[in-house]
Amino acid sequence: MRLNHLSLTNFRNYVRLELSLPDRLTVIQGANGQGKTNLLEAIHLLATGRSPRATAERELINWLALEGPLPYARLAGDIGEGRTAEKLELVLELAANGGANGPTVRKQVRINGAPRRGIDLVGHLRVVLFLPEDISLVAGAPAERRRYLDIALCQISTTYCRALSEYNRALAQRNALLRRLRDEGGDPGQLNFWDAQLAEHGSTLLHRRNMAVHALDRIAAERHRGLTAGAERLHLGYLPNPDPAAQALPSPRQVDAARRSRLAEGRPTYQAATRESIQEGFLNQLRALRAREIAAGTCLLGPHRDDMAFTVDGYDLRAFGSRGQQRTAALALKLAELDLMREETGESPLLLLDDVMSELDAVRRRTVLDALAAADQAIVTTTDWSDFGEAVLAQARTLRVEHGSLKEDGRG
Repeated sequence: MRLNHLSLTNFRNYVRLELSLPDRLTVIQGANGQGKTNLLEAIHLLATGRSPRATAERELINWLALEGPLPYARLAGDIGEGRTAEKLELVLELAANGGANGPTVRKQVRINGAPRRGIDLVGHLRVVLFLPEDISLVAGAPAERRRYLDIALCQISTTYCRALSEYNRALAQRNALLRRLRDEGGDPGQLNFWDAQLAEHGSTLLHRRNMAVHALDRIAAERHRGLTAGAERLHLGYLPNPDPAAQALPSPRQVDAARRSRLAEGRPTYQAATRESIQEGFLNQLRALRAREIAAGTCLLGPHRDDMAFTVDGYDLRAFGSRGQQRTAALALKLAELDLMREETGESPLLLLDDVMSELDAVRRRTVLDALAAADQAIVTTTDWSDFGEAVLAQARTLRVEHGSLKEDGRG
């Protein structure tokens, strides 16, 4: 599903932008701070409803607009063609009043002019985005990797997206009840309903994440061999919580050690487990852990504590990998995600690469250029035209960005 036209109003440093996009490669050149990454962020936000960079949504509204009487940002995109053509629209409005952390942002979503929920936006336009800071997928906290899996899988499956929403709602309610039982006492049987809800929706997440990581492991290993000229072997492993291989409830440290041991040996954690068996095991472990969770006042078990590990030749990249190895693994993962979405949906997602070429050697650049050639539509940013050969630029649409304004460069 290609993006035909992008419209931005008061988004970051774009006061107004109307951009038509070809169904091929677009290369955008500009100095740092001119709006290259902001443009890719806008497309990702329109596709997923979430910014990959902002800590608060008010950051997305142009600072001049924030000083006006009606502070807002608007993003709109025309996608598809013929009967599949759609118009996606996202408006961020700064509320007049807010909480303790300042003014809040009200998000409005429209699809073909009709008001919809934020969750309904996901999956209409599928994107794969690689940013330089995506090295945190390997080196950062587990929450970064869970967020990555959630965004990728929500774009692929509406069932997963609904399960994630329901799981988060059940988790919040159950945590509130656990705190109340800890502080005020009461019947622990009140947890039965929320245990069932958590196990039902959580098992969908666990099962789907397991399948996705195993597929990504297969594809990323091949991509990584290309990026390293066969010098290293990348392995991705899913570290689920709960772990169905655990027969009892050991300490968190013992669980982590056992999971990582199986990962190093290349053994899949879930093997051929069905969603139903995962749900049953999850529910049993929740019941066994009930006293400990009440004492803690929080849920200690569930996919909100999952992780994913990266190893190269048996070594944990998070602990022992160099920055270059971590960056290469993150890039291999993103290229694998591109292939996974194509396999799962039958459509090639829009590939967005932010200044990825500048830190790559010739071998890695060739692999990225091959991925660009295979993508139905791609947008790439760079600070230096020389990152690409003349032959590539001649086949691309080339634009220059300066202070939030795009101009044709004329190289393509």
